[in-house]
Amino acid sequence: MTLDERLQHSETRIFKAVFPGTTNHYDTLFGGTAMMLMDEVAFITATRFSRKRMVTISSDRINFTKPIPAGTIIELVGKVTDVGNTSMKVSVEIYIEEMYSFEREKAITGTFTFVAIDEHKHPVKVLE
Repeated sequence: MTLDERLQHSETRIFKAVFPGTTNHYDTLFGGTAMMLMDEVAFITATRFSRKRMVTISSDRINFTKPIPAGTIIELVGKVTDVGNTSMKVSVEIYIEEMYSFEREKAITGTFTFVAIDEHKHPVKVLE
């Protein structure tokens, strides 16, 4: 499989409904919950790309541009954006969709860095 094919096949999309149990006192999604979901999607994306054990080593700049209200649907989209020797960067975007209309807008963006490891937790090459 070529690099472009791997990039395309590893793109990950997950949908979630925002229920009151995941919201704060403003009735919007907790920032920490959003970050947890983003890291999970980034991990799945990195694993689908490399088919190796992957660990998060950093989250780079997460921008919260729109609050995510309860009663909406969110889509998380993960894409590999950079591949190094033992590490890779994954971009994650969260989109808000109104449940009863076709309105959609980007709410959060962030980048996560992962390292491929072996069974002894030592770094290994992402691509072999």
